[in-house]
Amino acid sequence: MEIDYAKIGFKSGLEIHQQLDTHKLFCNCPSVLRSDNPDFTIKRKLNVSAGESGKVDTAAAYQASLNKTFVYQGYDSTCLVELDEEPPHQINPDALRIALQISELLHCKVFHTTQIMRKTVVNGSNTSGFQRTVLIAHDGWVETSSGKVGIQTICLEEDAAREVGKEGNTVIYRLDRLGIPLVEIATEPDIKSAEQVKEVALYLGKVLRSCKVKRGLGTIRQDVNVSIKNGARIEIKGFQDPRMMTETVDKEILRQKKLIEIHGLVKGVKDYGLSPIDLTSIFRNTECNLVKNSLVKGGKVFGAKLPGFFGLLGLEFYEGKRFGTELSNYGKAHAGVGGLIHSDEQLKEKYKFSDKEISEIRNSLKVKDKDAFVLVVDEEKKARKAVDVVISRANTQINIAVPSEVRNALPDGSTEFLRPMPGADRMYPETDLPLLKISQDLVNDVKRTLPKLHDEVEADLKNRGLTPEMVKLVLSEDMLEEFESLLRIYDNPNFVVKALILWPKEISSKEKLSDKQRSERLSVDIIESILQKVAEKKISESGVKEVLEKLAKGSSLDESLSVKKEGGDIRKLEERVLKLIKEKPGLNANAYMGLVMAEFKGQFDGKVIMETIRKFVK
Repeated sequence: MEIDYAKIGFKSGLEIHQQLDTHKLFCNCPSVLRSDNPDFTIKRKLNVSAGESGKVDTAAAYQASLNKTFVYQGYDSTCLVELDEEPPHQINPDALRIALQISELLHCKVFHTTQIMRKTVVNGSNTSGFQRTVLIAHDGWVETSSGKVGIQTICLEEDAAREVGKEGNTVIYRLDRLGIPLVEIATEPDIKSAEQVKEVALYLGKVLRSCKVKRGLGTIRQDVNVSIKNGARIEIKGFQDPRMMTETVDKEILRQKKLIEIHGLVKGVKDYGLSPIDLTSIFRNTECNLVKNSLVKGGKVFGAKLPGFFGLLGLEFYEGKRFGTELSNYGKAHAGVGGLIHSDEQLKEKYKFSDKEISEIRNSLKVKDKDAFVLVVDEEKKARKAVDVVISRANTQINIAVPSEVRNALPDGSTEFLRPMPGADRMYPETDLPLLKISQDLVNDVKRTLPKLHDEVEADLKNRGLTPEMVKLVLSEDMLEEFESLLRIYDNPNFVVKALILWPKEISSKEKLSDKQRSERLSVDIIESILQKVAEKKISESGVKEVLEKLAKGSSLDESLSVKKEGGDIRKLEERVLKLIKEKPGLNANAYMGLVMAEFKGQFDGKVIMETIRKFVK
C-alpha cells in the first residue's frame, strides 16, 4: 500500500496519556487497581452543562442523549473526593515534579502560573461529570529521522474511572482508577508519514519510561489525529500497539480518500428531509431468519431512501470496510442496534429476501434508479432512531466530505465511529482550587536532577557488561534502582539480573505464585540477603537458584540457605582443596574431585566442587 503522503497533504499529531507512579492527583488515596469485591456501590445520572463560552459541547450533548445510568463501585481506599462529595485537595507535588521532568526532557517552556480547568465528560467515567486538567508546559520538540516534531502542550490531569461492565443502558465503573495522575503530551500536527507517527510514539515512550511512571497494560494510552487535503481532522482513540500504528494511519487515509470521492458524487443531491418509514408489514411471511426472529420478539423493520447513493454503500474503503459499514457503525453507536441492511448487498442470497419483498420495499420508499435504501430491524424505538441517524449521516456526506469526529481503533487497523469531535465549549475553570504557581526554584531543581533518558541508561548497562537480554529485562521490569543496589553487594552484573529478575520470574511461573506471594517470598530484601551470602562465599552462585526455589515453595530464608547440597561453607571447601593439592601434588582435576566428594559426602554440588578445584589447578 504505497501512499504519497506529501501529495495528499497528510498531517498528523499524537496525544500520549501516561499514568504516573504516585498517589492520586487531588487526594491522598493510593493509585492501586483492585480485583477484590467492592465495599459499596452508588448510582447516578449525569447531566450536561454549558462550558465557559456558555454553549454545550457537541460531544457532551451526544453522550447526554444516550440517557445512561451509571453505577460506581468503591472500596475502603475510596475517599469523598473521588465520590465528588468533597472539594479536591491541593495538587500532588510528586506528580507535578514528574510532569516538569518530562517537560524539560522534551525542551518545553513551563507555565509559571496556570489555571486548573474542568473538562466536561458525561460518559460516566467521572463522578463529577468533568475531568480536572492543568497546562504545565508548551512549545517543545523532539528530533526524528524526518526532522523536528513540535510538542504543543504538556498537561497534568486525572485519569477516569474504569469501566467493568454493562447491563442494558447501565454502565458499571470502578473508582480505583479515578484520579490517578496522567501526563498528557500533545504534539503539533508536524508528523508527515505513518512511519514517523510510529517513530515519535516510540521515542515519547522512551522519555516517559525514563521518569517515574506506571508500567504495564492500560497505563499508557495513545491517540492519533489524522487529516488529508480536502478531508478533516479525525482523532483515533485506543491507538496502542506499535505494530499496528502505520496500518491504522494508512487505513484512515484510505477511508478519507473514499469519503472525498463519495462526496464528489453526491454533493449536488437535494436533502429531501426524509424520515424513517415502517416497513414491517412487508415481512409478514418472510423467509429471512434475521427479520423473522426480531418480529417474533416484537421488533419492527424501519427503512429509508438515500437519494443519489446507488452503488455507493457497497464502495470499499479497504478490505472488509465499506461505506455501508460506516453507516452501520453510526446506527450502532447512536441507537444500540446490531447493524443495518442496505440495497448494495446481495439481498436474495445473503438475507433470503424474495423478489416481491424487494419490490415492495422500493415502492414503499419510492426508490428510483440512482437511489439506495437502508433497513434496520430491532425494537421500534431503536430501529427508528438508527434509521434517522443514517439519514442524517448521508445528508452530512452530501454537504461535507469528511466529518470531523472521534473514532475507535480496532485490532485489525480499521476504525469505527465513537463520538463527535469535542470543542472548546467543554472547558471551564476549576472553582475549588487556586491558580497553580510553579516557581523558578522548583524548575531549577528539576533541571538539576533530571533522570537519564532510556537510551542513555541502556548504553550504560551494556558498557557495564550486561548482555542485551539482561539489559532488556532490567528496563522492561523497571528495576534499575534495585539492580544498582544489589550490584554494590555482589559485583557480577549478569548474575545479579538473573537472581533479581530472571529466576524469580521463571520460578513464580512454574510454582504458579500470585503477585502477592512472589513479592513476599522472593522480595528484593530476601534476594539481597542471598547475594550477601554469595559475596561472603557462604554459598556459591550455582546454589542461588535452588535457594530461590525453596523460598518459592514456602521455606524460610534460613531453611533455604541451609540446604547442604548447595549451602556448605565455600571457604571450608577452598581450604580443604588447597590442603589436598599440597598433600598430593600433580593430580588432575578429576582425581581431586573424587577425593573431595568422598570426604564431604554430598555437602556440596559437584559443579561447585569442580569450580573450586579449577581455581587452583590449571
